[in-house]
Amino acid sequence: MKSDREQAVFEAGIKLGALYHQWVGTPISRKSTSSVEKAIEQAVILQPFVEEITVRLDRSLMTENAFGYSELSGLMFDAEIITRVGFTYCRAHLKPDNGYPLMRIVECNELAGISHH
Repeated sequence: MKSDREQAVFEAGIKLGALYHQWVGTPISRKSTSSVEKAIEQAVILQPFVEEITVRLDRSLMTENAFGYSELSGLMFDAEIITRVGFTYCRAHLKPDNGYPLMRIVECNELAGISHH
């Protein structure tokens, strides 16, 4: 049987993976960035176990093509998600690390003083 901690970690990872693969390649411009950030947050927050999501996209990496837009790339993401399963919270990031859009678990904490009986 899985623990709440294991499930919270799984949920954070699966949500970040889905976010990455759903949105990479999306047409984007500096003018549309804020609305795309909000759209991603509003889509992810609907999913089970998601408590918070913050998405920021690096506008400095957006170079317009001949038609006036860029494509969203993994290196543009700076996203943080907090998932909760039972009384366990997990915080994870998706952000560039050495030129790679790395996903990592930052911390997992169980609410103190609450019993699972």
